[in-house]
Amino acid sequence: MPVILKVSNKESEEKILSRSVKLLVDGGIIAYPTETFYGLGADAANERSIEKIFAVKGRDFKNPISLIIGTPDDIYPLVQDIPESAHKLMSAFWPGALTIVFSASDKVSPMLTAGTGKIGLRISSHPIANAIVQRLKKPLTATSANLSGESECSLPSEVAEQIGNRVDAILDWGKTQGGKASTIIDVSCDPPVILREGAISTEAIRKHLAVLDTNIH
Repeated sequence: MPVILKVSNKESEEKILSRSVKLLVDGGIIAYPTETFYGLGADAANERSIEKIFAVKGRDFKNPISLIIGTPDDIYPLVQDIPESAHKLMSAFWPGALTIVFSASDKVSPMLTAGTGKIGLRISSHPIANAIVQRLKKPLTATSANLSGESECSLPSEVAEQIGNRVDAILDWGKTQGGKASTIIDVSCDPPVILREGAISTEAIRKHLAVLDTNIH
């Protein structure tokens, strides 16, 4: 069973964050809260850790994995270019539940891109998710903490039920907002394409982009 990390009289938030980051640095897998559902975190610069993510979820290697980064500047080593549409979206919706898909640089593992040559990035608005990636100083995997094909988890107990015996720790911050997953938009093409409408609506995005392909792919 995983370690359950929860703020209490004995465990301060800072201690829990430090333990979580150490697990990640050592190649471990954690479940952590985000502004939507619980996410499954691994050091995205560690290929063995990425492999573990696929194993934990029972995920097909044909499916890419998006990342959470700490600041907009963290994008530069990960992408080939940042189109003007991306700058507008980042300014409007980051931090928040918008995953922006870019053309990936050669520094990004092909396991993350699933051979597409593209990588999805976002900055989380959840203070714990953001604190983890800030301390890790590397991108953090952002796939949902559940078995592939099963419902996303907004409670740590749901995470434990689905994948508790497959992860090293669950950060118990209570119930997350749930509802809808992050919206995914691909800015590597022109016009940008919405791949999944989620927590941020097409209408909200349209206010910031002159041209948008709204035929959900």
